[in-house]
Amino acid sequence: MSLIFESKIKVDESKNWFIELTDTSDGRVEICKNMDEYKEKFEKLGEDYGGNVDEVKWSQDENVPPHHIDEIRQEMAKLQMEVEEKTGRPLIEEDK
Repeated sequence: MSLIFESKIKVDESKNWFIELTDTSDGRVEICKNMDEYKEKFEKLGEDYGGNVDEVKWSQDENVPPHHIDEIRQEMAKLQMEVEEKTGRPLIEEDK
C-alpha cells in the first residue's frame, strides 16, 4: 500500500491562504497557515511511516486567487531547495 498525503490550498474568511494537509491512510488533518507549519506538520505526520511518503496530491479550492498559488509555488521551490541541499539529493527524480 502506498502512502499518500493530500495538500489542498484554501482561503479563510480573511482571504488568507492555508493548506489542509491530510494523511489519507488514517484521515488525520492538519491546518498549515504558512510553509514553515506545512514543513513541520508534514514531517510530523511522515514520522509515523519512517518519513516514506510515496506521493503528495495537490489541489485547490475554486476560490483561491492566482496570486496565492504563485506565492505558494515560490515558497515550495525555496523549501525544495533547502531540503535538497540538506540531503544532497533531488526530491523529484527526473524521468529518463
